[in-house]
Amino acid sequence: MNRITTSRYTSAAALTLALGAAMTLAAAPAAAADTEKCFGVALKAKNDCAAGPGTTCAGTSKVDFQGNAWKMVPAGTCLKTPSAKSPTGLGQLAAFKEKKA
Repeated sequence: MNRITTSRYTSAAALTLALGAAMTLAAAPAAAADTEKCFGVALKAKNDCAAGPGTTCAGTSKVDFQGNAWKMVPAGTCLKTPSAKSPTGLGQLAAFKEKKA
């Protein structure tokens, strides 16, 4: 292979990677719009974030169905998802104080 051919292949590969990255970033906001935070549905250490004081973030919930820990779920499904400690027995769109299970 000569230098010109190698340069063309390198340029083509770089362009492909750049376009792939741009398409991924463009799709991210749409994916986020199709989900919602659902409090009280995550199992112990399986939350996506927000698990109250003394925790750092993802995977830090101390118990199943912790009221201040959330999990991302498909939009419109949170209020239909079972939660053993929620006052309504279903996931909530905001943190809540757990009832005794």
